[in-house]
Amino acid sequence: MTKSLLILPGDGIGPEVTAEAIKVVNWLREHRGFDVEISQDLLGGASIDATGVPLTDAALDKAKAADAVLMGAVGGPKWVGQPYDKRPEAGLLRLRKDLDLFANLRPAICFPALADSSSLKREFVEGLDLLFVRELTGGVYFGTPRGIENLPNGERRGINTQVYTTSEIHRVARVAFDLAAKRRNKVTSAEKHNVMESGLLWKEEVQKLHDADYASVELEHMLADNCAMQLVKNPKQFDVILTDNLFGDILSDQAAMLTGSLGMLPSASLGAKDAATGKQASLYEPIHGSAPDIAGKGVANPCATILSLAMCLRFSFGRGEDADKLEAAVAQTLADGIRTADIWLDGCTRVGTSEMGDAILERLAA
Repeated sequence: MTKSLLILPGDGIGPEVTAEAIKVVNWLREHRGFDVEISQDLLGGASIDATGVPLTDAALDKAKAADAVLMGAVGGPKWVGQPYDKRPEAGLLRLRKDLDLFANLRPAICFPALADSSSLKREFVEGLDLLFVRELTGGVYFGTPRGIENLPNGERRGINTQVYTTSEIHRVARVAFDLAAKRRNKVTSAEKHNVMESGLLWKEEVQKLHDADYASVELEHMLADNCAMQLVKNPKQFDVILTDNLFGDILSDQAAMLTGSLGMLPSASLGAKDAATGKQASLYEPIHGSAPDIAGKGVANPCATILSLAMCLRFSFGRGEDADKLEAAVAQTLADGIRTADIWLDGCTRVGTSEMGDAILERLAA
């Protein structure tokens, strides 16, 4: 049965990096029997410019109907100053919320060839392989009340609400425990139970679920600020890090720099599987952002997007072997010293976005 993949290139370098992923998909269609139809639509600033909104209802319907969605990036200085519900990022938040993509998977893997590109010494990051499981549709980004209000004394007050329920915590924690059981069998749950009631609830409910259903998986609780310190001090102590929406956003970006570059980090956002059909809403994206300062220059690193495609092959299309081959092709390209500017070192060959994609494709075909 033919599968469907929706591409949302977005803004900035998004169209450039997704173009390289499309080249890989077309190669898989031709040489590996990957029966998939590709369609595209607008998201973020590109959608605002064309339609007045960051995500149209029609594009959202396409995303709901697709077997998987692969996006580039959203945002840029052109749209700064817009109301929050009209900014490019609002389109992405709506996509996550309406598809109920509650579990965000962000691996932080340091490829051997990039150990010297990390901000830490080689011995701290060589062999690093950790996975963030971030709750994505709750917490302070979606809680109410929220907004900015004028006070009688002439001051202004900004309000955001951090809120979680038992079911929201349990469903994302299950994802973390299930994945840890297939890895090194350890989950670190990061929150701020010492100063936040929502953090205390998070800790208590994660512990309850663990004791009831996952006692064979090692669980430790760690304050989020200590987790940030430990990521720099001893990152290889972690296997799976389970966090809420806000802390997951911050900590996973910190971990990204341990790997050498934000341009290397993929992500997957998953919903619940439909009980009747088995279909699972999914969105795959690099975590590097739109990088407007280099957009259109052909120098962006497409690896994170191509690795996001590998996650898509594994989780949404059941093509684990192809995912393994694609990840190996990225690793071999790096080992051969072919680099974009963000990960370039003396002695390596500096290439642009398209050349990097071609190099990976060449090794995939070898």
